[in-house]
Amino acid sequence: MSRTGTIHLVGAGPGDPEQLTLRAARLIANARTIVHDGLVDPAILALAHPEAHLVSVAKRRSKHTMPQDEINALLVRTARSGADVVRLKGGDPFVFGRGGEEVEAARAAGVPVEVVPGISAANGAAAAAQIALTHRDASSIVSFVAGQCKGLKDQDWAGLAGKGRTLVIYMGVKTAPQIADKLMDDGLSPDMPVAVIENGARPGMRVLRSPLAGLPDLVEREVVVSPALIVIGEVTAREDVIIARLAQEAAR
Repeated sequence: MSRTGTIHLVGAGPGDPEQLTLRAARLIANARTIVHDGLVDPAILALAHPEAHLVSVAKRRSKHTMPQDEINALLVRTARSGADVVRLKGGDPFVFGRGGEEVEAARAAGVPVEVVPGISAANGAAAAAQIALTHRDASSIVSFVAGQCKGLKDQDWAGLAGKGRTLVIYMGVKTAPQIADKLMDDGLSPDMPVAVIENGARPGMRVLRSPLAGLPDLVEREVVVSPALIVIGEVTAREDVIIARLAQEAAR
């Protein structure tokens, strides 16, 4: 009986090769077939074996190099040929990475599948920007949402942002005006602090701040491009709190 390979869904983290798990680094180095997203940093792809076959299935807004069904079929077909395949994803496979769909496809085809988690984009970018997503004085709840899903206007985000809460929005650059309007229509203060983290944990990272009402102007003025995360909540203003506290202590 011919051997069936294994599909390894591997999280590449936010971009820095130093933030790969040991398991991820070993799989990348030994793989002969790597199917990767566009957000995987070239420095990580450079860790691949010289003879590895690299297949890009990069997705861009409103344009997919390869539809998801075809990606699933490619993974299954490669494994059924007897080869192991590394499916390399930016961040974590199960956080807006469509890893769940690929696991389901592998199971339905009877192909072995392994998930290797990675540092999520939210955790990696927030850590690099030194923004604590939770803080005893500012937030005890964190929510993650996608900012470019179909039906954005009709999604119910009530209660996801506000006092004591942090909202992290993936893929929200293009829809920043709609996001700001949506949250303010739901009752969130226009003065709620916001941080936009562009190229988080990568060279050239920028951390831009504004009140919620100024988010659309900030994105346009600074020409923010993906990958970028929008973090909404009091945790994004902790630096200002610390500065104010130090100023008060110095004035005593």
